[in-house]
Amino acid sequence: MRTRTKVFIGLGIWLAIAVLLGVLFGSEGRNDAFQPQEEFRLNPWIELKVFGIDMSINKAVFYLLLAAIATTATMVYIARRMVDRPNRVQTAIEVAYGVARHNITGQNMDSRMASKWFSFIATLFFFIWFSNMLGYLPLPTNTEHPIHVFGLEIPSLAIYAATANLSIPLALTLVVWIAYHVEGIRVKGFGGFMKSFVPPGISGVGAVPLFVIEVISDVVRIISLSVRLFANILAGHLLILFMAGGLVVLLGVSALGAVTLGMAIPFFLFEIGLVATLQAFIFAILTSIYLGGATADSH
Repeated sequence: MRTRTKVFIGLGIWLAIAVLLGVLFGSEGRNDAFQPQEEFRLNPWIELKVFGIDMSINKAVFYLLLAAIATTATMVYIARRMVDRPNRVQTAIEVAYGVARHNITGQNMDSRMASKWFSFIATLFFFIWFSNMLGYLPLPTNTEHPIHVFGLEIPSLAIYAATANLSIPLALTLVVWIAYHVEGIRVKGFGGFMKSFVPPGISGVGAVPLFVIEVISDVVRIISLSVRLFANILAGHLLILFMAGGLVVLLGVSALGAVTLGMAIPFFLFEIGLVATLQAFIFAILTSIYLGGATADSH
């Protein structure tokens, strides 16, 4: 029996069990009070306005701060404790360093560019990776449903990723987009950089539509690079949210939790084991490709 057939059979059995539980135990009715989008709403913890700009502290800022601290602390800790016979932590960091140095930057740039931009790209990789991984760690950040302990309101545990908010990947993307344009103009000059949008050997009237297409493609990178990271992390969190209990609450079928919880655990492990790292790797390697392409002899 093929693997695909086994998967379809498994899904069919899972759906059949879900329907059977719904029929046997019934439904308490749709819970309209449950609003899944509230889990991603950024209510200000500390309201702060600077020259009319909203700079309020919320949970996204908190998670960004945690990711920045984790990235910096890990690198500083390892750098100060490097030994000839590395322990498991140092070995893991050295492997990650090797991936960032050789696979991400070294294969997409010349040696001079790789040395110049390695620290920037490696920081992007580790910062996004920590941001993604922290998103699967339950932290007391849910102020909408606090827990009352001895008269005190304590935020309940929740999972949230800063990269599940489009503004964070978009800000990182704009930094990358501006960086490789500035570097390309610095290396080739403004005119030479503009000419690189037209493939070699194309001239005359035919170069005009190709130039326009390449410029549009270049601008679309802002959307593709940011939305790819945002959509994957957001989709993963929504799947975990619904499978871990959100679907049960929304439909009002308590018995359904016995089925959905079994699906939530594989989703959770899949997100941690693959998606979080893969999306950080893709963002970093595309940054390396864009920087390498902007400065290469033929764009």
